[in-house]
Amino acid sequence: MGLIPPTPPTVDDATPERFVEFQDNRLLIELCGEFDRNIAQIEQALDVQIARRGNQLALMGEPDAQARAGEVLWALYRRLESGRGIEPGDIDAEIRMGPSRQDTGVLDGDQMELFQGGPVEVKTRKKLVEPRTEAQKAYVRALFANELCFGIGPAGTGKTYLAVAVGVNMFIEGHVDRIILSRPAVEAGEKLGYLPGDMKDKVDPYMQPLYDALNDFLPGKQAAKLIEEKRIEIAPLAFMRGRTLSNAFVVLDEAQNATTMQMKMFLTRLGQNSRMVITGDRTQVDLPRGVGSGLQDAERLLKGIDRISFNYFTARDVVRHPLVAKIIEAYEADSA
Repeated sequence: MGLIPPTPPTVDDATPERFVEFQDNRLLIELCGEFDRNIAQIEQALDVQIARRGNQLALMGEPDAQARAGEVLWALYRRLESGRGIEPGDIDAEIRMGPSRQDTGVLDGDQMELFQGGPVEVKTRKKLVEPRTEAQKAYVRALFANELCFGIGPAGTGKTYLAVAVGVNMFIEGHVDRIILSRPAVEAGEKLGYLPGDMKDKVDPYMQPLYDALNDFLPGKQAAKLIEEKRIEIAPLAFMRGRTLSNAFVVLDEAQNATTMQMKMFLTRLGQNSRMVITGDRTQVDLPRGVGSGLQDAERLLKGIDRISFNYFTARDVVRHPLVAKIIEAYEADSA
């Protein structure tokens, strides 16, 4: 059954309740979530009470909170109408991002002309990946549109996750022949000592976040086979020296821990028909004291060059647990 147009819910002056009516009871059940957990999340975030009455939801609270809750519920219902599910992160994003978010379709390698306006979903083998904030939408567009792209911002904002998703998309669509994922093998403030095993065993702990992202987008057996065939490479930054990376989608993660010389070396690996993405967080530099970050130098030197984009994220773009955004904001306020 079709979606009722989102006309303003009726309000009875004699009662503080506002009613929102939905036509499809099956989707309404999904909207509420198991044990009404989706409703509970909205109630807690917006300080409203929501009660189900038949195919209606009654909203109780301050008028502004009622109106905002109604907008969020309608946006989530439209999401269900389009065949997508609802996760806690989707609800949090809808609450924080506001009604400016609009659905305009799915981007894959053959649909790059659809960049104009609205969020997009990136096709991978296992899932559709949806940018949830305006900064993330702009970042995904930039990843498709530019040959060299920088994503700079705090942890949890999707910089690496979205970059790997776009890389997998371009690989399965045949626009690149391989994916290369790299990061500096720098310890985060702890001396871990000598690790046992061969070279792969020694560097894999540093590369694990890249494996995690990759396994979200490709079936495990397929990912393992592609890694074995060297069509997907996950390697430390030091292994990039002397190479020319052609026909590849290349991601350098944790780039704030690359030195200036390492960054120059990596950037000059870019070959024909390749895309390169540099991600990092300027507040989490783990280099020894007195060693400058190559990410900061690259930002200073390369801004303004055509076909190189810089995309920035803030705590508002955090898509991990909502507390992560508050933690980042607290540290930023303390360092201001």
